[in-house]
Amino acid sequence: MKKREMYLNIWKELSPHKSMIFLMGPRQCGKTTLAKGIAAGFPNRIYFNWDWEAHRKLLMENSAFFERMDRKDASHPLVVLDEIHKFRRWKNYLKGVYDQFSDRYRFLVLGSGRLNVFQKGGDSLAGRYFLFTLWPFTLAELAGQRRLWKEFSRNPLGLSDGNLTEKIWKQLASLSGFPEPYLSGKKAIYQQWSRNYRQQLIREDIRNMTEIKNIDDVEMLFSLLPSKVGSPLSMESLAGDLQVSFNSVRNWLGVLEAFFLVFRISPWSKKISRAITKEKKLYLYDYARIPSPPAKYENMVALELLRAVSNWNDLGRGDFALHYVRNKEREEVDFLLTNNSAPMLLIETKFSDAAIPKSLFKFQTMLDVPSVQLVNQPGVYKILSNPSRKREVLVISASRWLAGLP
Repeated sequence: MKKREMYLNIWKELSPHKSMIFLMGPRQCGKTTLAKGIAAGFPNRIYFNWDWEAHRKLLMENSAFFERMDRKDASHPLVVLDEIHKFRRWKNYLKGVYDQFSDRYRFLVLGSGRLNVFQKGGDSLAGRYFLFTLWPFTLAELAGQRRLWKEFSRNPLGLSDGNLTEKIWKQLASLSGFPEPYLSGKKAIYQQWSRNYRQQLIREDIRNMTEIKNIDDVEMLFSLLPSKVGSPLSMESLAGDLQVSFNSVRNWLGVLEAFFLVFRISPWSKKISRAITKEKKLYLYDYARIPSPPAKYENMVALELLRAVSNWNDLGRGDFALHYVRNKEREEVDFLLTNNSAPMLLIETKFSDAAIPKSLFKFQTMLDVPSVQLVNQPGVYKILSNPSRKREVLVISASRWLAGLP
C-alpha cells in the first residue's frame, strides 16, 4: 500500500486547527490504512470500528470508552472512529464527545459515505470539525510529479518535471484507482473485486442505511449508468427505462452519490449565450468498468480534476468547483474549473484527435481563460493560437499534464 503522502500532508495542515477531523471517501479507497499511518505519530491511540460487534458493545456500555486506554505518556491521545455514521445517533454522539473531550483528545472520524450530508442522528456538528476526502489512486498521486500549488495557480498550462507517465495511466484505465485491484496488477482480480464491490455497497450498505425498499431497481439503475457517462443525464429517460417515477430516480442518484458510487458535475452558464442550465453529467468512481474507451477516458480525466478540486477546497486554497460548458446548439467543452464563482481553466478531452474543435476556441473567447486540450495519446505537445482572442490553447498528452496537478 502506498503511504498516501498527499493526504498525510492535508492532515498535517488541518489537524493543528481542530481536534476533530472527518475523513470520508469511497469504501476500500484506503481510509483505514491512512488512519493507521496518521495514528503512528501518536504514542497514545485507540482504534474503534462500528462494524465490529465487540467495539459496538464498548460504546453502548460506556460512551467515553476511550478514557480507559492504557497510555504511554501524557500527550493527547488520538481516537479513531471508523464507520461511526452507521450508529443511528452518531451526530449527537460526536457532538457530545467533542464538547466534553476536545481539549484533551484528538478525534479522527472515518466514513465510507458523505459525512457532511448524512442527516441521520439529528443535531448539527457545524463548527466542530474539519473535513477532507480520500480518493482512489490518481495519476498525480502515483506519478510523483505534482506541481506546487503556487506554481499551478500562476500558470495552469505549465508542465510537471520527470518522465511521461503513460504506463501508470494505462494501468489505471484497466484496473481503476482503487488500491486492491490496482496494486494487484491483474485484470482478473479487478473483475472479481468490482463485482463484489458493487454488490456490497448496494445490497448491504445502501440497503441497511437508507429507507429504500426497491434495491433491485437501484441495482438496475446503477447497471445502466456506465453507458450514460460523459453526456448530459436525462432522469426522465432513466425513469422511463426503469418504469419508475422521476422522483425515485432523482432520490436514488442522490444516494449513489452519497455512497461514492457516482458523481455529477453541473453545467456552467454565466457569460455563455444560450447555455443549458439543468442537466448534469455523470461519472463513476469505478471507471474501469465503462465499456466505451472514449467515455472511460473522459471519466478518468473527470476524477483527476475532481480530486484536485477537492484537495484545494480541503486545504482552504479557495472555493473551487468543476463544471462543463454546453449550449443549446450542442457545442460543448468537457470541463471548466472555477474558483470563487469565476472561470479559471477550460479543459477539453480528445481520445485520439489532436485537432482543436471550434467550440473550445468559442468558449475560450467568451470566458477569456487559459485552455488545455488533453489527448489520450503519448508524445503530444502543441501550443496553438486562438484566432479570435489573444489566447493560446495547450494541446498535450493527458498522462503528461494530469501528472502535474497539485
